[in-house]
Amino acid sequence: MAFLGSLCLILVFTKVAGHLCNRIGVPAVIGELLVGIILGPAILGWIQPDAFIHYFAEIGVVILMFIAGLESDLALLRKYWKPALSVALLGIIFPMVFGFGMGELFGMAFQSSIFLGVLFSATSVSISVQVLKDLNKVDSKEGATILGAAVVDDIVVVILLGVLVSLFNTGGGDSQPLPFMLMKKVIFFIVIFVLARWVVPMLMKISSKMLTIEAETAMALIICLAFSYFADFMGMGSIIGAFFAGIAISQTPYKHKIEKKIEPIGYAVFIPVFFVSIGLNMDFSGFGEQWLFILLLTVVAVLTKQFGGAIGARVTGFNWKSAAVIGAGMVSRGEMALIIAKLGLESNLLTEEFYSSIIVVIIATTVIAPFILKYTITKQDESLKLN
Repeated sequence: MAFLGSLCLILVFTKVAGHLCNRIGVPAVIGELLVGIILGPAILGWIQPDAFIHYFAEIGVVILMFIAGLESDLALLRKYWKPALSVALLGIIFPMVFGFGMGELFGMAFQSSIFLGVLFSATSVSISVQVLKDLNKVDSKEGATILGAAVVDDIVVVILLGVLVSLFNTGGGDSQPLPFMLMKKVIFFIVIFVLARWVVPMLMKISSKMLTIEAETAMALIICLAFSYFADFMGMGSIIGAFFAGIAISQTPYKHKIEKKIEPIGYAVFIPVFFVSIGLNMDFSGFGEQWLFILLLTVVAVLTKQFGGAIGARVTGFNWKSAAVIGAGMVSRGEMALIIAKLGLESNLLTEEFYSSIIVVIIATTVIAPFILKYTITKQDESLKLN
């Protein structure tokens, strides 16, 4: 029953860290990430990134993105789809070009350099969503653009990754033809639309008439998990499915009731474990030999997403303050990049020599991102007050 001790440690330390962070005006998620680094293999070694942590973390990020979907304003998402597309595409092009350049500069193989560019084109908004929630910005125009861009980013990067693995995979892993991958994406969106439009409202209505405890909450979780599983099965990533499940339920009369019931489930247990799990992957062993690579790649990873996203927002009509917020919201690489890095290692597109250093950079961008996002939002709020 050792996992009970691990869970107890995580909950105690994350709540204390969150309290201290809120007292000093730092996003609570930073404290949770640092708890993972301190308690994990990087420093104290009290908690290991085992199967228990992995599964709880997966549930945590699914619930987090489900809540983000619930809180999203669908009208805003529709209104800002053009900026979202622009932000996503420029936020992919910049990291791809400079990531490839970094690989070539440090003597990586040609296919590894391309893979490095694709890897750092990925965005994970789960961290940004938490900061946006803390600052009540999820349903703002910036929040809608960030969430919309994240969906586009995920689709494009998955397609690029599929092409790359198909062309260069030497690890014997599975690869699929590009037309087949594209067809799966089309089928995914058609099915999600049909379910969200007709099936989800019907299921929620049925659950409201059931004579059992918390039937509506249970049905909402069933829909969330089913959408997540289907998205993962179709190669889209479980968090995309969870996000659309939240949007689907947000269009029903049960939105606010489900939101109040789901948040305690997520934030009491699962979501803190997810943030801690990211910190657990931190490993300082590669710092000594590859410190320059780690430092430069971290700077490139942060700046390319920040400026790529900001320029994408600016050319579609946002002012520079709003564009800076949107760019900052795209900086975090999180679990998306960790998954892609692992795939690259298994497919021999990434060597052991650089793997640990790249993991450090991914974690670094994930830790840095909330600070940048909080700073840009604060500056934006200050300018609005002055005006």
